[in-house]
Amino acid sequence: MRHSTGLAAVVALAAAIAFAWHTSAQQETQGRRAGAADAGVPKNINVSQEMLTNAGGQGTNWLHTNGSYDQTRFYAGSQINTANVRNLRPEFVFQTEVIESMETAPIVIDGVMFLTTAYDHVYAIDAVTGKEFWHYKHRLSPVTTFCCGPNNRGAAISGGRLFIGTLDSKLVALEAKTGKVLWQMQIADPDKGYSETMAPTVVDNKVLIGTNGGEYGVRGFVKAFNAEDGKLLWTFYTVPEKGQEGVWATTDATGRDLHRDIPAEKAALAQNSSFYQTLGGGVWMNPAVDVSARTVWFVVGNPSPDLYGAERPGDNLYTNSLVSVDLDSGSYKCHFQYIPHDVWDLDAVSPAVLVDAQDKDGRAIPAVIHAGKTGHIYAHDRRDCSLIRYSEAMVPQENMWSLPTSQGVRMLPGANGGVEWSPMAVNTALRLSYALNLHQPMTYHVESAKYPDGKLWLGGAFKAIAGEQQWGRVAAVNIDTGKIVWKYDTEQPLIGGGLATAGNLFFFGEGSGLMKALDATNGSLLWQFQCGAGANAMPISYMVGAKQYVAMGCGGNTQLDFKRGNSVFVFALP
Repeated sequence: MRHSTGLAAVVALAAAIAFAWHTSAQQETQGRRAGAADAGVPKNINVSQEMLTNAGGQGTNWLHTNGSYDQTRFYAGSQINTANVRNLRPEFVFQTEVIESMETAPIVIDGVMFLTTAYDHVYAIDAVTGKEFWHYKHRLSPVTTFCCGPNNRGAAISGGRLFIGTLDSKLVALEAKTGKVLWQMQIADPDKGYSETMAPTVVDNKVLIGTNGGEYGVRGFVKAFNAEDGKLLWTFYTVPEKGQEGVWATTDATGRDLHRDIPAEKAALAQNSSFYQTLGGGVWMNPAVDVSARTVWFVVGNPSPDLYGAERPGDNLYTNSLVSVDLDSGSYKCHFQYIPHDVWDLDAVSPAVLVDAQDKDGRAIPAVIHAGKTGHIYAHDRRDCSLIRYSEAMVPQENMWSLPTSQGVRMLPGANGGVEWSPMAVNTALRLSYALNLHQPMTYHVESAKYPDGKLWLGGAFKAIAGEQQWGRVAAVNIDTGKIVWKYDTEQPLIGGGLATAGNLFFFGEGSGLMKALDATNGSLLWQFQCGAGANAMPISYMVGAKQYVAMGCGGNTQLDFKRGNSVFVFALP
């Protein structure tokens, strides 16, 4: 059910906040800007490996897209909490020059915020006043081929360098102080459908980045580049040259029948096994890193073509899988496949999260969890990738796994999820993970389709059902049991990211433009603010001096066609 406790009061409060901002906070911010006008470029930036490794335990900077190598999206500060969040107000609004889908998570170091926009712009601004220090505009190549919007989900930082991936499939290193290009490296060929919308991750002087393009017949990978000069260190292909047929599994991770015709698939494979080079398997979101175990964890997206499985017999490893590789060499460690031979585009997209969780015997072990488009949160043993449990279904499931037809067959969840790319947040003290879900009833249609040489290759279509209600849901799930503790429903499907804090708050945004704070213990609505465009980015929090801030990009979303904008809102207490 939808929570409505105190909603009228919260709406009234939002209006009062907006008025107060124009009459006092804006004047205060303008005064600070005037005082900082001679600051020029930001101070020298030097982010050590120790700072990156320990980022999750401090409450000052936000140094990773998802807060830490564990990717819990948890902020350790509690100045803003359940008792005072109702007083949260805008400190400043930074407007970019790009009015388009915004899915970024800024990073903040020593009072300097680095943020990205669609079409690969990068800004460095004062994280207290919004003063712009520099602005980098990537010059895109003549050919760019990308799915689901021209997004850039953020930058990574190490030493004095800032790293971004680009829509024309480049990795670019910038000087953090000035925005000067230090080097750039071509990751893959955009003519073949490769692109980059994910944020990189930097660890031990290695820049880790995957690739998008599962809808274009690419061969997915994760690569490691030297942070000093951009030289390639290793490549792990998410589609192996041999063995992609797997074990000919007939059920998904929950044990449900996938209705595969295994004899027909084996006969097709005997005729042609060369399709590994166009089998898809993009990696959309940041990998998690277990630094002490020298292990990288990531999830792999759908096979190509999305819906027409006759072109790709077998399990299609390692698509739709959780995978771990060695940090130093990129060599394979283990994997777990959620949906063998996926023909529904219910790929693994939301990033892996490292937590300690109870195993089947109730013992706390190092675990890795992932929120799927299926609407389940999966918990795995970090030692061997084995599945410990899957959660209760967070959204309705219907006709799983009905095979697509030419006329179209109804199945829930639809192809967007469940949980899309939206990263979870985790409050380990409460033993809760928080997932943003969407409910979009769809029909799945299939048609034969040969490889179109780097162009869109779906092998059919998935279509939202006209007249059926679509909505979103925040689900708080116990990481030790998989039980849903509370739900908060929204009028529109949810896509973006969440933020959990030590103040027992959960922040997220909606396509309607509302940014909200819920009580992390029970899901009650405590605060909301209308940003004017879809709040579909990833919220963060940080501290400068003695003041905690919360920031959120509000630029809408291409995939769900939420209202576009160009603003980053930064909030604080009076």
